[in-house]
Amino acid sequence: MSIAIAKNESIAADHPVVVEDRWLSARKSLLQHEKELTRLRDQIARERRALPWIQIKKNYVFDTPEGKRSLADLFDGRHQLLVQHFMLGPDWEQGCPSCSFMADHVSEGMQLHLAHRDTTLVAVSRAPLEQIERFRRRMGWRFKWVSAFDTDFNQDFGVSFTPEQVEQGEVPYNYTVQAFPSEEAPGISAFYKDDVGTVYHTYSTYGRGVEAMMGTYVLLDLTPKGRDERNPNWPMDWVRHHDRYEQAPAAASQPKAASASAAAKGAAAGAGGCCHAQD
Repeated sequence: MSIAIAKNESIAADHPVVVEDRWLSARKSLLQHEKELTRLRDQIARERRALPWIQIKKNYVFDTPEGKRSLADLFDGRHQLLVQHFMLGPDWEQGCPSCSFMADHVSEGMQLHLAHRDTTLVAVSRAPLEQIERFRRRMGWRFKWVSAFDTDFNQDFGVSFTPEQVEQGEVPYNYTVQAFPSEEAPGISAFYKDDVGTVYHTYSTYGRGVEAMMGTYVLLDLTPKGRDERNPNWPMDWVRHHDRYEQAPAAASQPKAASASAAAKGAAAGAGGCCHAQD
């Protein structure tokens, strides 16, 4: 019997088991809280849409497989643009596993649905385009991914930092100044382009806000074991690039967590768990 099975049996042994009437009563009580959360989420979405905008006046030019493109060009003829700030630094051999976890959710179906809501989604990294394309081919992704290598885009949107900022523990991330383990950080930004071509920054989210792109978590939150993350300092230590997981039979044990030193080294090299423990 594997350790994983033994732990699962322990969870079942300790958990309340009741008759259906009592279960239904508890479920209806939880349903009220779920409805409260739904209404709160709708309210926050309204407040997010009501935020004032900032006009983009800097001419950001990105390297793309089609050549040089401006930020306005990335909208691809639509009014709304979502940017995944993907952690892939200029000297990294591969992208951040947690950012890759996010990108794995960007299916062709999602992109089609977004397009029908007047929205384009692209990934942006500071690595040179050749490096991005090499990693994208390895992962089999087909979404648009461009390089901000020759621009201040990443710095201006709070997802790239100098070595001195990291060393001094004074990184401007998630609307505060804090210590941070890497020169690159994750985020999602939203932009709007009006009919005359003016571009506005409307919203950015960082830290746990990037869970908006992690549909796997939404489903795991419905299960008895939930996310089953056991490392409070690095909850996503279980995440691997999708081509680096070992085979996962039903009774397989959890992947071994990396040591603290290995985690720090990996994050610095773009192979660690990023910084998703941040709120």
